[in-house]
Amino acid sequence: MRNPSVVRFKSLGTIAALTLSSALLSGCYVVPIHQAPAASNQAYAPVAVVAVRPIYTARLYPTNDIAAAAGRISGTISNPERGQGEFAFVMGGESFVGEATRAPNASKGTANAAGNRGAYAKCTYTMSNATLGTGGCVFSSGATFDLHISQ
Repeated sequence: MRNPSVVRFKSLGTIAALTLSSALLSGCYVVPIHQAPAASNQAYAPVAVVAVRPIYTARLYPTNDIAAAAGRISGTISNPERGQGEFAFVMGGESFVGEATRAPNASKGTANAAGNRGAYAKCTYTMSNATLGTGGCVFSSGATFDLHISQ
């Protein structure tokens, strides 16, 4: 009696052809041409872009004997938006902090700073363009300095 579930092949060539075609077809894989990116379940928050604020260098050069004892001083004027910035420097171990201000569209300004040991400085300056300026400073000790500002 014949088993109906058994398939009989008449030739070895038919078996070889079926084996080869099934092996070749099993290696095929369909790749879509335009794949959509995978959806992300993660939340994100936009990052604020902070504008770069200019920092000016303030250099003070001695112009009298009292100032000569201190030598050249270097400081900064930071955040000078809208004509107002922070003026800071160190002289003889004393930290000075204050403001540098100018009226809108003006070239002339003033800078004042107070030291952490009680000294103070008063400066006036004129900006020759947006990034360069010159002026002078007088300290409570009587020291006087030429002031040069640049970016």
